[in-house]
Amino acid sequence: MFLNWLGTLPGAVAQGAIWGIMAVGVYITYKILDIADLTVDGSLCTGAAVCAIMVTSGVNVWVAMLCALIAGMITGLVTGLFHTLMGIPPILAGILTQLMLWSVNLKIMGKANIAFSARNNKLLISTLQTNTSLIWIFVFVIVIIAILYCFFGTELGMSLRSTGNNLHMSQAQGININFTKVLGLVISNGIVALSGALLAQYQGYADINMGRGAIVIGLAAVIIGETLFSRIAKNFAVRLAGVVVGGIIYFFVYQTVIFLGLDTDLLKMLSAIVVAVFLAVPYWKKKYFTKVKSTSKTNGGEVSKNA
Repeated sequence: MFLNWLGTLPGAVAQGAIWGIMAVGVYITYKILDIADLTVDGSLCTGAAVCAIMVTSGVNVWVAMLCALIAGMITGLVTGLFHTLMGIPPILAGILTQLMLWSVNLKIMGKANIAFSARNNKLLISTLQTNTSLIWIFVFVIVIIAILYCFFGTELGMSLRSTGNNLHMSQAQGININFTKVLGLVISNGIVALSGALLAQYQGYADINMGRGAIVIGLAAVIIGETLFSRIAKNFAVRLAGVVVGGIIYFFVYQTVIFLGLDTDLLKMLSAIVVAVFLAVPYWKKKYFTKVKSTSKTNGGEVSKNA
């Protein structure tokens, strides 16, 4: 039984890393821009749909993935324009774009799902070649983190980070906050769509429902990574890597629960509980552990005075 469980780990690591790439996109909006962007539930499927329809039409997989990236960036642009030009709150803007993408994704695929296999198409990754797929996935992880690390060190990248940290102060410093918001949403959803293209290749199909609940998984990966790497994650690149590790840990737990025979109808509830617990950890730490430390210091001071 233990050996069978070990056999499931490479697949869990591969899927976790792919979803970790998606979580990096969520990190940009949720942590850097301080925006809860729900577009990702649709843009993930958009990337998968574009990649699937182009690969099955005979287009080179690299071109298909580039088009998936661009398609995802367009979805982020739509959400950004809804928010900045039309004054719609970012959460509602993301919901509206997500609803639109349901129809768009159906039109792209022409049906609810498209199956394609590495046996019939030239793909980068596949469940048929897990070890090779893992290498390619981690190459993508490294390249994406390196590009983002360099970008956020530039003046434009710093402007984007400043917008998320203090909106009004950034505006007072002459930063075009509407532009930086739109740019952040474009970058975020481009990365999410790229992960969707990778996920479709790995699973061997693109489905209209594959992005449903993506924001929950993305938040879980972000929060797990932040919680586990909060003490050592001083470097931006390390934080991004921690998000990917968070995705791997999430799917490691997910796969273990499935292996132990939990009712699959309860998996969505499990995902929500995991996110809720990790979201609560910083609050519990601040509320309870800070009190314990302050109490111990006070008691220590009283003892020293009495001595």
